Amino acid sequence: MAMTPQDDRLFSRYGLTGYDEMFVAPGRLRPHYAPLHHRLVSLGPEEIAHRHRAADLMMRNQGITFTVYGREQGVERIIPFDPVPRLISAPEWDQIERGLTQRVRALNLFIHDVYHERHILRDRVVPLELILGASGYRRECVGLRVPRDIYIHVSGIDLIRDAEGTFLVLEDNCRTPSGVSYVLKNRQVMKQVFPLLFAAHNIRPIDDYTTNLLAVLRHIGPPGVDEPVVAVLTPGVYNSAYFEHSYLARRMGVELVEGRDLFFDSGQLFMRTIRGPQRVDVLYRRIDDDFLDPMTFRSDSQLGVPGLVAAYRSGRLGLANAIGTGMADDKGVYPFVPEIIKYYLKEDPILPNVETFRPQIPSHRQHILENLEKLVVKAVDASGGYGMLIGPASTAEQREEFARRVTDNPRGYIAQPTISLSQHPTLIDDHLEGRHVDLRPFVLYGETIKVLAGGLTRVALPQGSLVVNSSQGGGTKDTWVLRGGPPKRPEAN
Repeated sequence: MAMTPQDDRLFSRYGLTGYDEMFVAPGRLRPHYAPLHHRLVSLGPEEIAHRHRAADLMMRNQGITFTVYGREQGVERIIPFDPVPRLISAPEWDQIERGLTQRVRALNLFIHDVYHERHILRDRVVPLELILGASGYRRECVGLRVPRDIYIHVSGIDLIRDAEGTFLVLEDNCRTPSGVSYVLKNRQVMKQVFPLLFAAHNIRPIDDYTTNLLAVLRHIGPPGVDEPVVAVLTPGVYNSAYFEHSYLARRMGVELVEGRDLFFDSGQLFMRTIRGPQRVDVLYRRIDDDFLDPMTFRSDSQLGVPGLVAAYRSGRLGLANAIGTGMADDKGVYPFVPEIIKYYLKEDPILPNVETFRPQIPSHRQHILENLEKLVVKAVDASGGYGMLIGPASTAEQREEFARRVTDNPRGYIAQPTISLSQHPTLIDDHLEGRHVDLRPFVLYGETIKVLAGGLTRVALPQGSLVVNSSQGGGTKDTWVLRGGPPKRPEAN
């Protein structure tokens, strides 16, 4: 679909690089983006900037924040929000939804197998030493049965597009994935800022996420408890995702608790309330394994609850996610996920991985050391954009440092080709420019597997940057999953 001359002001500085979400080629729109493009152009730069300011004010007034560790000033930030939504067509989403469902089902079977029969390790599909060396592997979970045999109740699977537009899985986040609160808040803000635009687009809803999350948590309540008491366990106000913890607890109508609010007695976990102790049956914990219980894991932890693991072992407490799921999102395990899918499901992966090099293999290590300036090198147990080298943007000193790290600790790193993520129109001052984006859809696993119709689109705001993490200066935008064909053009808003 061709553009018109009136597009000049808003898109005057817009250039195409790699795969563009809105444009097939210069001046040619993807059909499902045409009505949105039409409306943006008709609004004009001043009106869009005005609505952007209104959206920022809503974010600020509602306290939609996150915390950046290590900043010398003002650790709490309002997450940058871009007002131009990302659109995903129905056929594209169908592939994503099927691919994520397949992947989460296989990873769950993998975790259960590793902690019980270990067929996949005996068959050498995944190396035993790789699992035993994973920071998320918990020997305390060997032989431990978890409610309903489900381990990954909530996951966030990071997707990117390559230059041809193919969706690839970049990372599996199976411990305590963050960001879904921004998905829900972004949608609320967009409905207020562009109310009639929604009427013109047939968008799949996301409002039922917390209802579905609560159903998942109740599903893993102790046997015989018809109305399990659920709570969200947070490390506290200084955690980077505290806003999300409190938001989800409020939306589900359950208590938000810290470790000091809980205690263990007679094989059961209780929380302190003004009405006296109240039994807790299920915790949606947003604390890493290491800090959950000082009697089992780190003895110096002030965040967890002594005896929590004992309650879990006895079957009187459900935990989401289960202890030990971090093994599955170790970046050293990531290259094996396609084989894991084939092993358990006898299916080919619907969503492919990014090509990955493992320094433990001598030929891979040599390739990495000889091509650091072209590769992205990641620590296998890091997240949030930390512990990473982006070769094309690195200095000689940084490459030398990572060469030393990879040589000294091959198990601790992987490397991938630098993929120039897809780009999306993003408001920069008074015009639109292309900025790189990724996508984190969220998957719930309870009685069934449900994929939230949308996800967190993260955008790298500095020009040319490939780092989308909010902790590294990235922003977010709303993600609209469309039903049916291209929407009609909105005539007013």
